[in-house]
Amino acid sequence: QVQLGESGGGLVQAGGSLRLACAASGRTFSYYRLGWFRQAPGKEREFVAAISGSAGRTYYADAVKGRFTISRDNAKNMGYLQMNNLKPGDTAVYYCAAGTKFGTVTTATTPDWYDTWGQGTQVTVSS
Repeated sequence: QVQLGESGGGLVQAGGSLRLACAASGRTFSYYRLGWFRQAPGKEREFVAAISGSAGRTYYADAVKGRFTISRDNAKNMGYLQMNNLKPGDTAVYYCAAGTKFGTVTTATTPDWYDTWGQGTQVTVSS
C-alpha cells in the first residue's frame, strides 16, 4: 500500500497560481487512481479532480474545471495539482488520495473510493 504526502500549499492572492505535489511511497503507485479533495472549515470534504493510474483519463469538479490541472509522473511516484486563477472560494486544506476500487475517474468522486490519504496542505487565497 502506498503512503502519501502533500506539499506546495501556501498563501496567494486571488488570480494567482500554486502547484501542489503529492509524493507517494511504494512500488505500485501506477496501480492507484489518484484524487485531490479539499475541505474548508465547517464544510465536508469535496472532490476536486481525479486521474487514472495510467494518467490517460482525468476528471474535474465543475468548480475548478478550466482552472486546475491534475497530472502524475509514475516514474517519480508523484502526483500534481496545478491551480491557476485561484479564487478566495478555493481556500481549504487540500488532500491527495489513492485508491484501487474498480471504477472510473468519473465515478470516484467521493472519499469512500479512496483507501490512502495524505496529511493535507493548506491553501489560502486572499481577495
